[in-house]
Amino acid sequence: MFKISNHYVSKIVFVLLFVEVLVLVGAVYAGAAVRLLDPGVTTGARFDHFFTSAIAFALAMIFSMSAMGMYQLNFNEGLRNPFFLKLMPSFVMGFVILTLVFYVAPELYFGRGILLLVFVIAGLGIFLARMIFFKTSELRFLQTRVIFLGGGPLAKECGDLAEQSHKYHKYDIAGYLPIPTEELCVPPSSLLKVRDGDSLVSLANQYNVEEIVVSVQNRRGGFPIKELLECKLQGITVTDAATFFERETNQIRVDSLQPSWLVFGGGFDQSYFRAFMKRGFDLVCSSLILVLTFPIILVTAALIWLEDRAPIFYSQERVGQDGKTFKVHKFRSMRNDAEKAGKPQWAAQNDPRVTRIGGFIRKVRIDELPQILNVFKGEMSFVGPRPERPFFVDQLVEVVPYYNVRHSIKPGITGWAQVRYGYGSSAEDALQKLQYDLYYVKNNSLFLDVLILIDTLKVVLFRSGR
Repeated sequence: MFKISNHYVSKIVFVLLFVEVLVLVGAVYAGAAVRLLDPGVTTGARFDHFFTSAIAFALAMIFSMSAMGMYQLNFNEGLRNPFFLKLMPSFVMGFVILTLVFYVAPELYFGRGILLLVFVIAGLGIFLARMIFFKTSELRFLQTRVIFLGGGPLAKECGDLAEQSHKYHKYDIAGYLPIPTEELCVPPSSLLKVRDGDSLVSLANQYNVEEIVVSVQNRRGGFPIKELLECKLQGITVTDAATFFERETNQIRVDSLQPSWLVFGGGFDQSYFRAFMKRGFDLVCSSLILVLTFPIILVTAALIWLEDRAPIFYSQERVGQDGKTFKVHKFRSMRNDAEKAGKPQWAAQNDPRVTRIGGFIRKVRIDELPQILNVFKGEMSFVGPRPERPFFVDQLVEVVPYYNVRHSIKPGITGWAQVRYGYGSSAEDALQKLQYDLYYVKNNSLFLDVLILIDTLKVVLFRSGR
């Protein structure tokens, strides 16, 4: 993997994305050539904007396929049914987006006949590209051969994660190198055979290792720091467990986290420029969503009033940036007596307090739309950690390490935890979501915000996440 704006991006996914952009752009030219039976027709006066049209088509289709989760790869699935179930809806979504683009910029439109051929050629091209891609992914040169330094609980957890990483990165585990002071938790058969006088560098060369993951909980006594430095100087990647977890899960694991890693590690950009860019992003996105969803807002308000009368909106105290409280606004999805006992309760997945209209608007996230007002007021961002109630924050701070770190930035309408983790209603769920929130706080950028918005669309379409 490599980083774009601090966010880990799979090299495999990046290559696939690049290839499919070429396929989509080429499909536009091929469609025009077949329709008009003249390969040079795209250079005439009628097609002055043809390259721009091809780029617009490719971007619309890439956005649609991303929103349908087609770049969240699973090598075990390959080209089975999920691929086609996602490809067809993504083409429909792409057609809708292109219709809007051609309406706004009619000079980019290249005709219905060409467009139909382009979609057919693009569909075949994407299928062939994926087929070649998944066949190629079985080759060993796409795998990373790795040694885990350690044999204790942390090493076992890292190894289990590497064996399960079949989505974006494949690992070939050469073995484990235990530390004498640790309890052995991995199978003895997986330990590396070390001869007297073997150094860490010689072992890495002997087993053709490209990466060493330092998965030792206690680094005192017998920790080979000089040998690790020698490995790094020899071009072998040396990664600590916290970074390995961050890279593979897009989380920051608090149970194996060293405080010094947070202090001295990269990320946590709170600069003025980042704040300025994020505020501009918030205002643009909120304005656009408000315009597009205003009819939905009016219909939702009317349906809530018809089912359960007033109030239509529900305001609740939440904890925001720097621990300051504010009132978050939502469409009311629960009965008026939802907390008649006067004690706050965790929201459950099939909560009996939810009204019929409330159940629907929660599934498709319409209940969150009034929070746009909080964004305009500067209390929230469009993307950020989900704001929680003070009652629950007081509880979670006591039991979840580093929970207050999520309050270093503004909360958001949508966020990394919401699109990556299922419905949560307990302290354990709060811990899992916090690990995603910490990843966002550490690595937040405009690039990651855009990815979260695309994933949010996928969550709404497939009714997943929270």
